[in-house]
Amino acid sequence: METSTSGSNVRTWTVLCHATALAGFFVPWAGHILGPLIVWLAKRGDSAEIDAHGKESLNFQISMLIYNLIAGILCLVLIGFVILGILHLLNLVLVIVASIQASEGKLYRYPLAIRLIK
Repeated sequence: METSTSGSNVRTWTVLCHATALAGFFVPWAGHILGPLIVWLAKRGDSAEIDAHGKESLNFQISMLIYNLIAGILCLVLIGFVILGILHLLNLVLVIVASIQASEGKLYRYPLAIRLIK
C-alpha cells in the first residue's frame, strides 16, 4: 500500500513513530504523546506500515500516561514514587526495543498497551 514513500523512507518513519516518544523525557507529560502523534498524523496515509507503528506507539504512550496518573495518585501513600520510577524506566527500555524492531522491519507489540486506537 506504499504510495509515494520508498522502502527505506518507510523504515525511517516507522522508527520515528517510536523514537519520538523519547521527547517526553525533555518535555514532560505531552512530549511522550506529541512526538508519535505528529509523525503518525503526518505520515499515516503514506504507508499501512507507518500507520500500524504509529497506532502501536500512541496506544502505548497513552497507556503509560494513564498508568503514570494512577501512580501519581498513589504517591499519596508513597508507593507511587517507586511505581513512577519503574514506569519511566519501562517506557525508556520498551521505546528503544520498539525502535530497534522497527529498524529491522518488524512491528513491536508493546506489553501493557491498552489498544485504544484501532
